[in-house]
Amino acid sequence: MEDELIPFLSASQIQKKVAELARKISRDYDGKKPVLVGVLKGSFVFLSDLSRKLTIPHEVDFLETESYGPSTLTSGVVRLLKDLRSEITGREVLLVEDIVDSGLTLSYLERSLLAKKPKKLAVATLLERKHPKRVKVSVRYRGFWVPGGFVVGYGLDYNEKYRHLPGLAFLAKSLNPSKKQA
Repeated sequence: MEDELIPFLSASQIQKKVAELARKISRDYDGKKPVLVGVLKGSFVFLSDLSRKLTIPHEVDFLETESYGPSTLTSGVVRLLKDLRSEITGREVLLVEDIVDSGLTLSYLERSLLAKKPKKLAVATLLERKHPKRVKVSVRYRGFWVPGGFVVGYGLDYNEKYRHLPGLAFLAKSLNPSKKQA
C-alpha cells in the first residue's frame, strides 16, 4: 500500500531557493575554496544542485549517518556510517544537510568535524524544523522552515522510498488530523 503524500514545496520553489543560497554562499566564500560536506543519503540531491549553482571553486565530500531507522521519529542515537576522505584541517568547511530536525545529528557532526580542526565550519540546510531543538545548533544558510510532519522527496526518504520526487511532500500519516484538514 502506498503512503498518502501531501505536497509541500514544488520543484521550482526548491530550485529558486537553491539558486538564492548558492549566490549567498558564493559571495561569502569568494576567494576561498571550501569543502562541501554532504550528509548522506538525504542531502545528495540538494548538494548536487547547490554545487552546480556555485560560482566559486570547491570540493565535495560525504559523511553518512543514521538516526532514524525504519521510523518517522529520530532514535536519538546518531551513528557515523561513513567518514570523510578529504583532509579538512585548516580548510573552510560547509556542512550540507537535508533537514535539521532535533539537532542531534547536526550537533554530533559539528563536534566530529571540529575535532579535525577546520579553519571554519558553517552549516547549510535545505530544511529546518521550527520546533525547539534538543540541542543548540547554528545554521548559517537555511532554505525553508518546516512545520510538523515527516518530509519526503528531493533526496529525503521514508524507508528508502520517495527520494526521487522532484518536490517535497509530507507523509499524511505524520500530520495530525487538524493539519490535514487545513
